[in-house]
Amino acid sequence: MNKRELVDAIADRVGDKKTATEAVNAIIDAVQKAVANGDKVSITGFGAFEMVHKPARTARNPSTGAEIKVAESWAPKFRPGSDFKELVNDGGKRAKKK
Repeated sequence: MNKRELVDAIADRVGDKKTATEAVNAIIDAVQKAVANGDKVSITGFGAFEMVHKPARTARNPSTGAEIKVAESWAPKFRPGSDFKELVNDGGKRAKKK
């Protein structure tokens, strides 16, 4: 599902596409800004978004074996909630039976 399909799915529930688009954009914007500011965004039953630090390290080029310096960075991380994990697990079991 991409963003357009998500908007369409929400539009079916809220009544119109314009409201659904505004809602999806507002949620995405709020989560991105909060995580970028170092806040953790937890949505009960769905999961948590947070910022993680990746320290500088030395890696290897798999082709040549040469060492490469990788700079430190910050990245977003998503951890699914238990309800979401359970739903996906049940969906995987149903898909496997097909």
